[in-house]
Amino acid sequence: MARSVDGTARLGWCALRALAASTTLLELAALVTLVIAICADAASPRPAWAQARALGLGAEIPITPGRTRLAVRRPPRQVHFVPNTFRFWDNPRFATTTNPPKPAYADVVLEPSNFLPCAGGPFALCYYSGPSDGPEDLSCTLTEDGRFANCNCYEIPFGSYFVDINAILNYPVYLETIDACGEDGSKCLAPNSAPVCKHVNENTLIPGADLLSTFSFDCIPEDGIGQTPCGQSAPPYAGCMTAPCYRNHEDPGIVTCSCPVFDGPYQVGLDDETCDLGGDLVWSAAYAPNGPTYPTPPTCIPDAPGSVGCPLFEEGVTPLPPGTDCDEICEAYACTIDGLEPGYTCDSVLCTSECNDRGLVADGCGNLGKCPSSGTQAILELESEAGCSCCASQLCGCEPSAATSEAIFELNQAQRDVGITPQCDVNGTLCGTP
Repeated sequence: MARSVDGTARLGWCALRALAASTTLLELAALVTLVIAICADAASPRPAWAQARALGLGAEIPITPGRTRLAVRRPPRQVHFVPNTFRFWDNPRFATTTNPPKPAYADVVLEPSNFLPCAGGPFALCYYSGPSDGPEDLSCTLTEDGRFANCNCYEIPFGSYFVDINAILNYPVYLETIDACGEDGSKCLAPNSAPVCKHVNENTLIPGADLLSTFSFDCIPEDGIGQTPCGQSAPPYAGCMTAPCYRNHEDPGIVTCSCPVFDGPYQVGLDDETCDLGGDLVWSAAYAPNGPTYPTPPTCIPDAPGSVGCPLFEEGVTPLPPGTDCDEICEAYACTIDGLEPGYTCDSVLCTSECNDRGLVADGCGNLGKCPSSGTQAILELESEAGCSCCASQLCGCEPSAATSEAIFELNQAQRDVGITPQCDVNGTLCGTP
């Protein structure tokens, strides 16, 4: 079951959240150390564990309970998680799952509701990362100390994605999220209703990151999906969910994510794969004892690709939900950035996109995050209620400006040029004008 958080720890983190905004990084480190010490002193002895195999990871060994005294040290230059120390995350009192307790970076999935639905971007997709021999270099290479893996991952400019509630690598945000969603995530079934979604979309989860790693269905039509079980004797794996990522790769469509490494059983996200990649390569993976390591949503997902996505608008078939405020919807689409309305340009490419046109999605959707989030959320909620993708402007009869129409026309042709059938050629909407 998911790990419950005791009152002492919750009180300490509430104080930390209140102070964090006005402190320096060094002061924040001191506050974190103080909170951990307070929590350890106040707690009754509990069973404890630590990582102990060859890399100092994963195995559960007893630790003598008692007072915790930590020296305040200058934090490392790179922030991997918040707080930025394995000593915190490997403490069983802060484990996010139990039986046995495992830290957030183990990326444990216990039930389908653990996957919180979000929409926005940009974000990274590390689900396929590990090997170095694919069409694109998506390798995960262990660092010298074996505690992290530098994983090459897809950058997804915008779309639907999911966050595993048990794998949020910012503890205050984790507490904020389970407060709103419940420990299993079942209270946050609507897209972007979980607090962590806002932190990913606004890139406030891990200081210094360019974007965060999540899960999405974006590349399934090209790369597939499945499960290969790997036991305790297999090499360790990289837990990339919510890990920080950086645009420092020579390929502009690939980012490098710094993923903590965990030693324990896991599942690779494809069928019939080898668990041992050899050398210093490891899989980006997760552990799901009761099911798959990917979401199984009960309904279609607006703006998602392939069979998991909701259908496009169909005249006379897709209904406008009663009570829809179309003035609000069209006002949201009218948001203009650099002379164009990104709500329209994004819709024109997003719902027919494939892994080979991520650059076009960036062109169409890149400025959408500069528009008011309330408008984007209103569009998303309408599409969720209507059960359709990239369809809100058609439902409400909203019309783009002349400049936006020209941009849409060009984006459609660019999709055709890479072998993709644009939405215009599917249902005759969002065709633009030359």
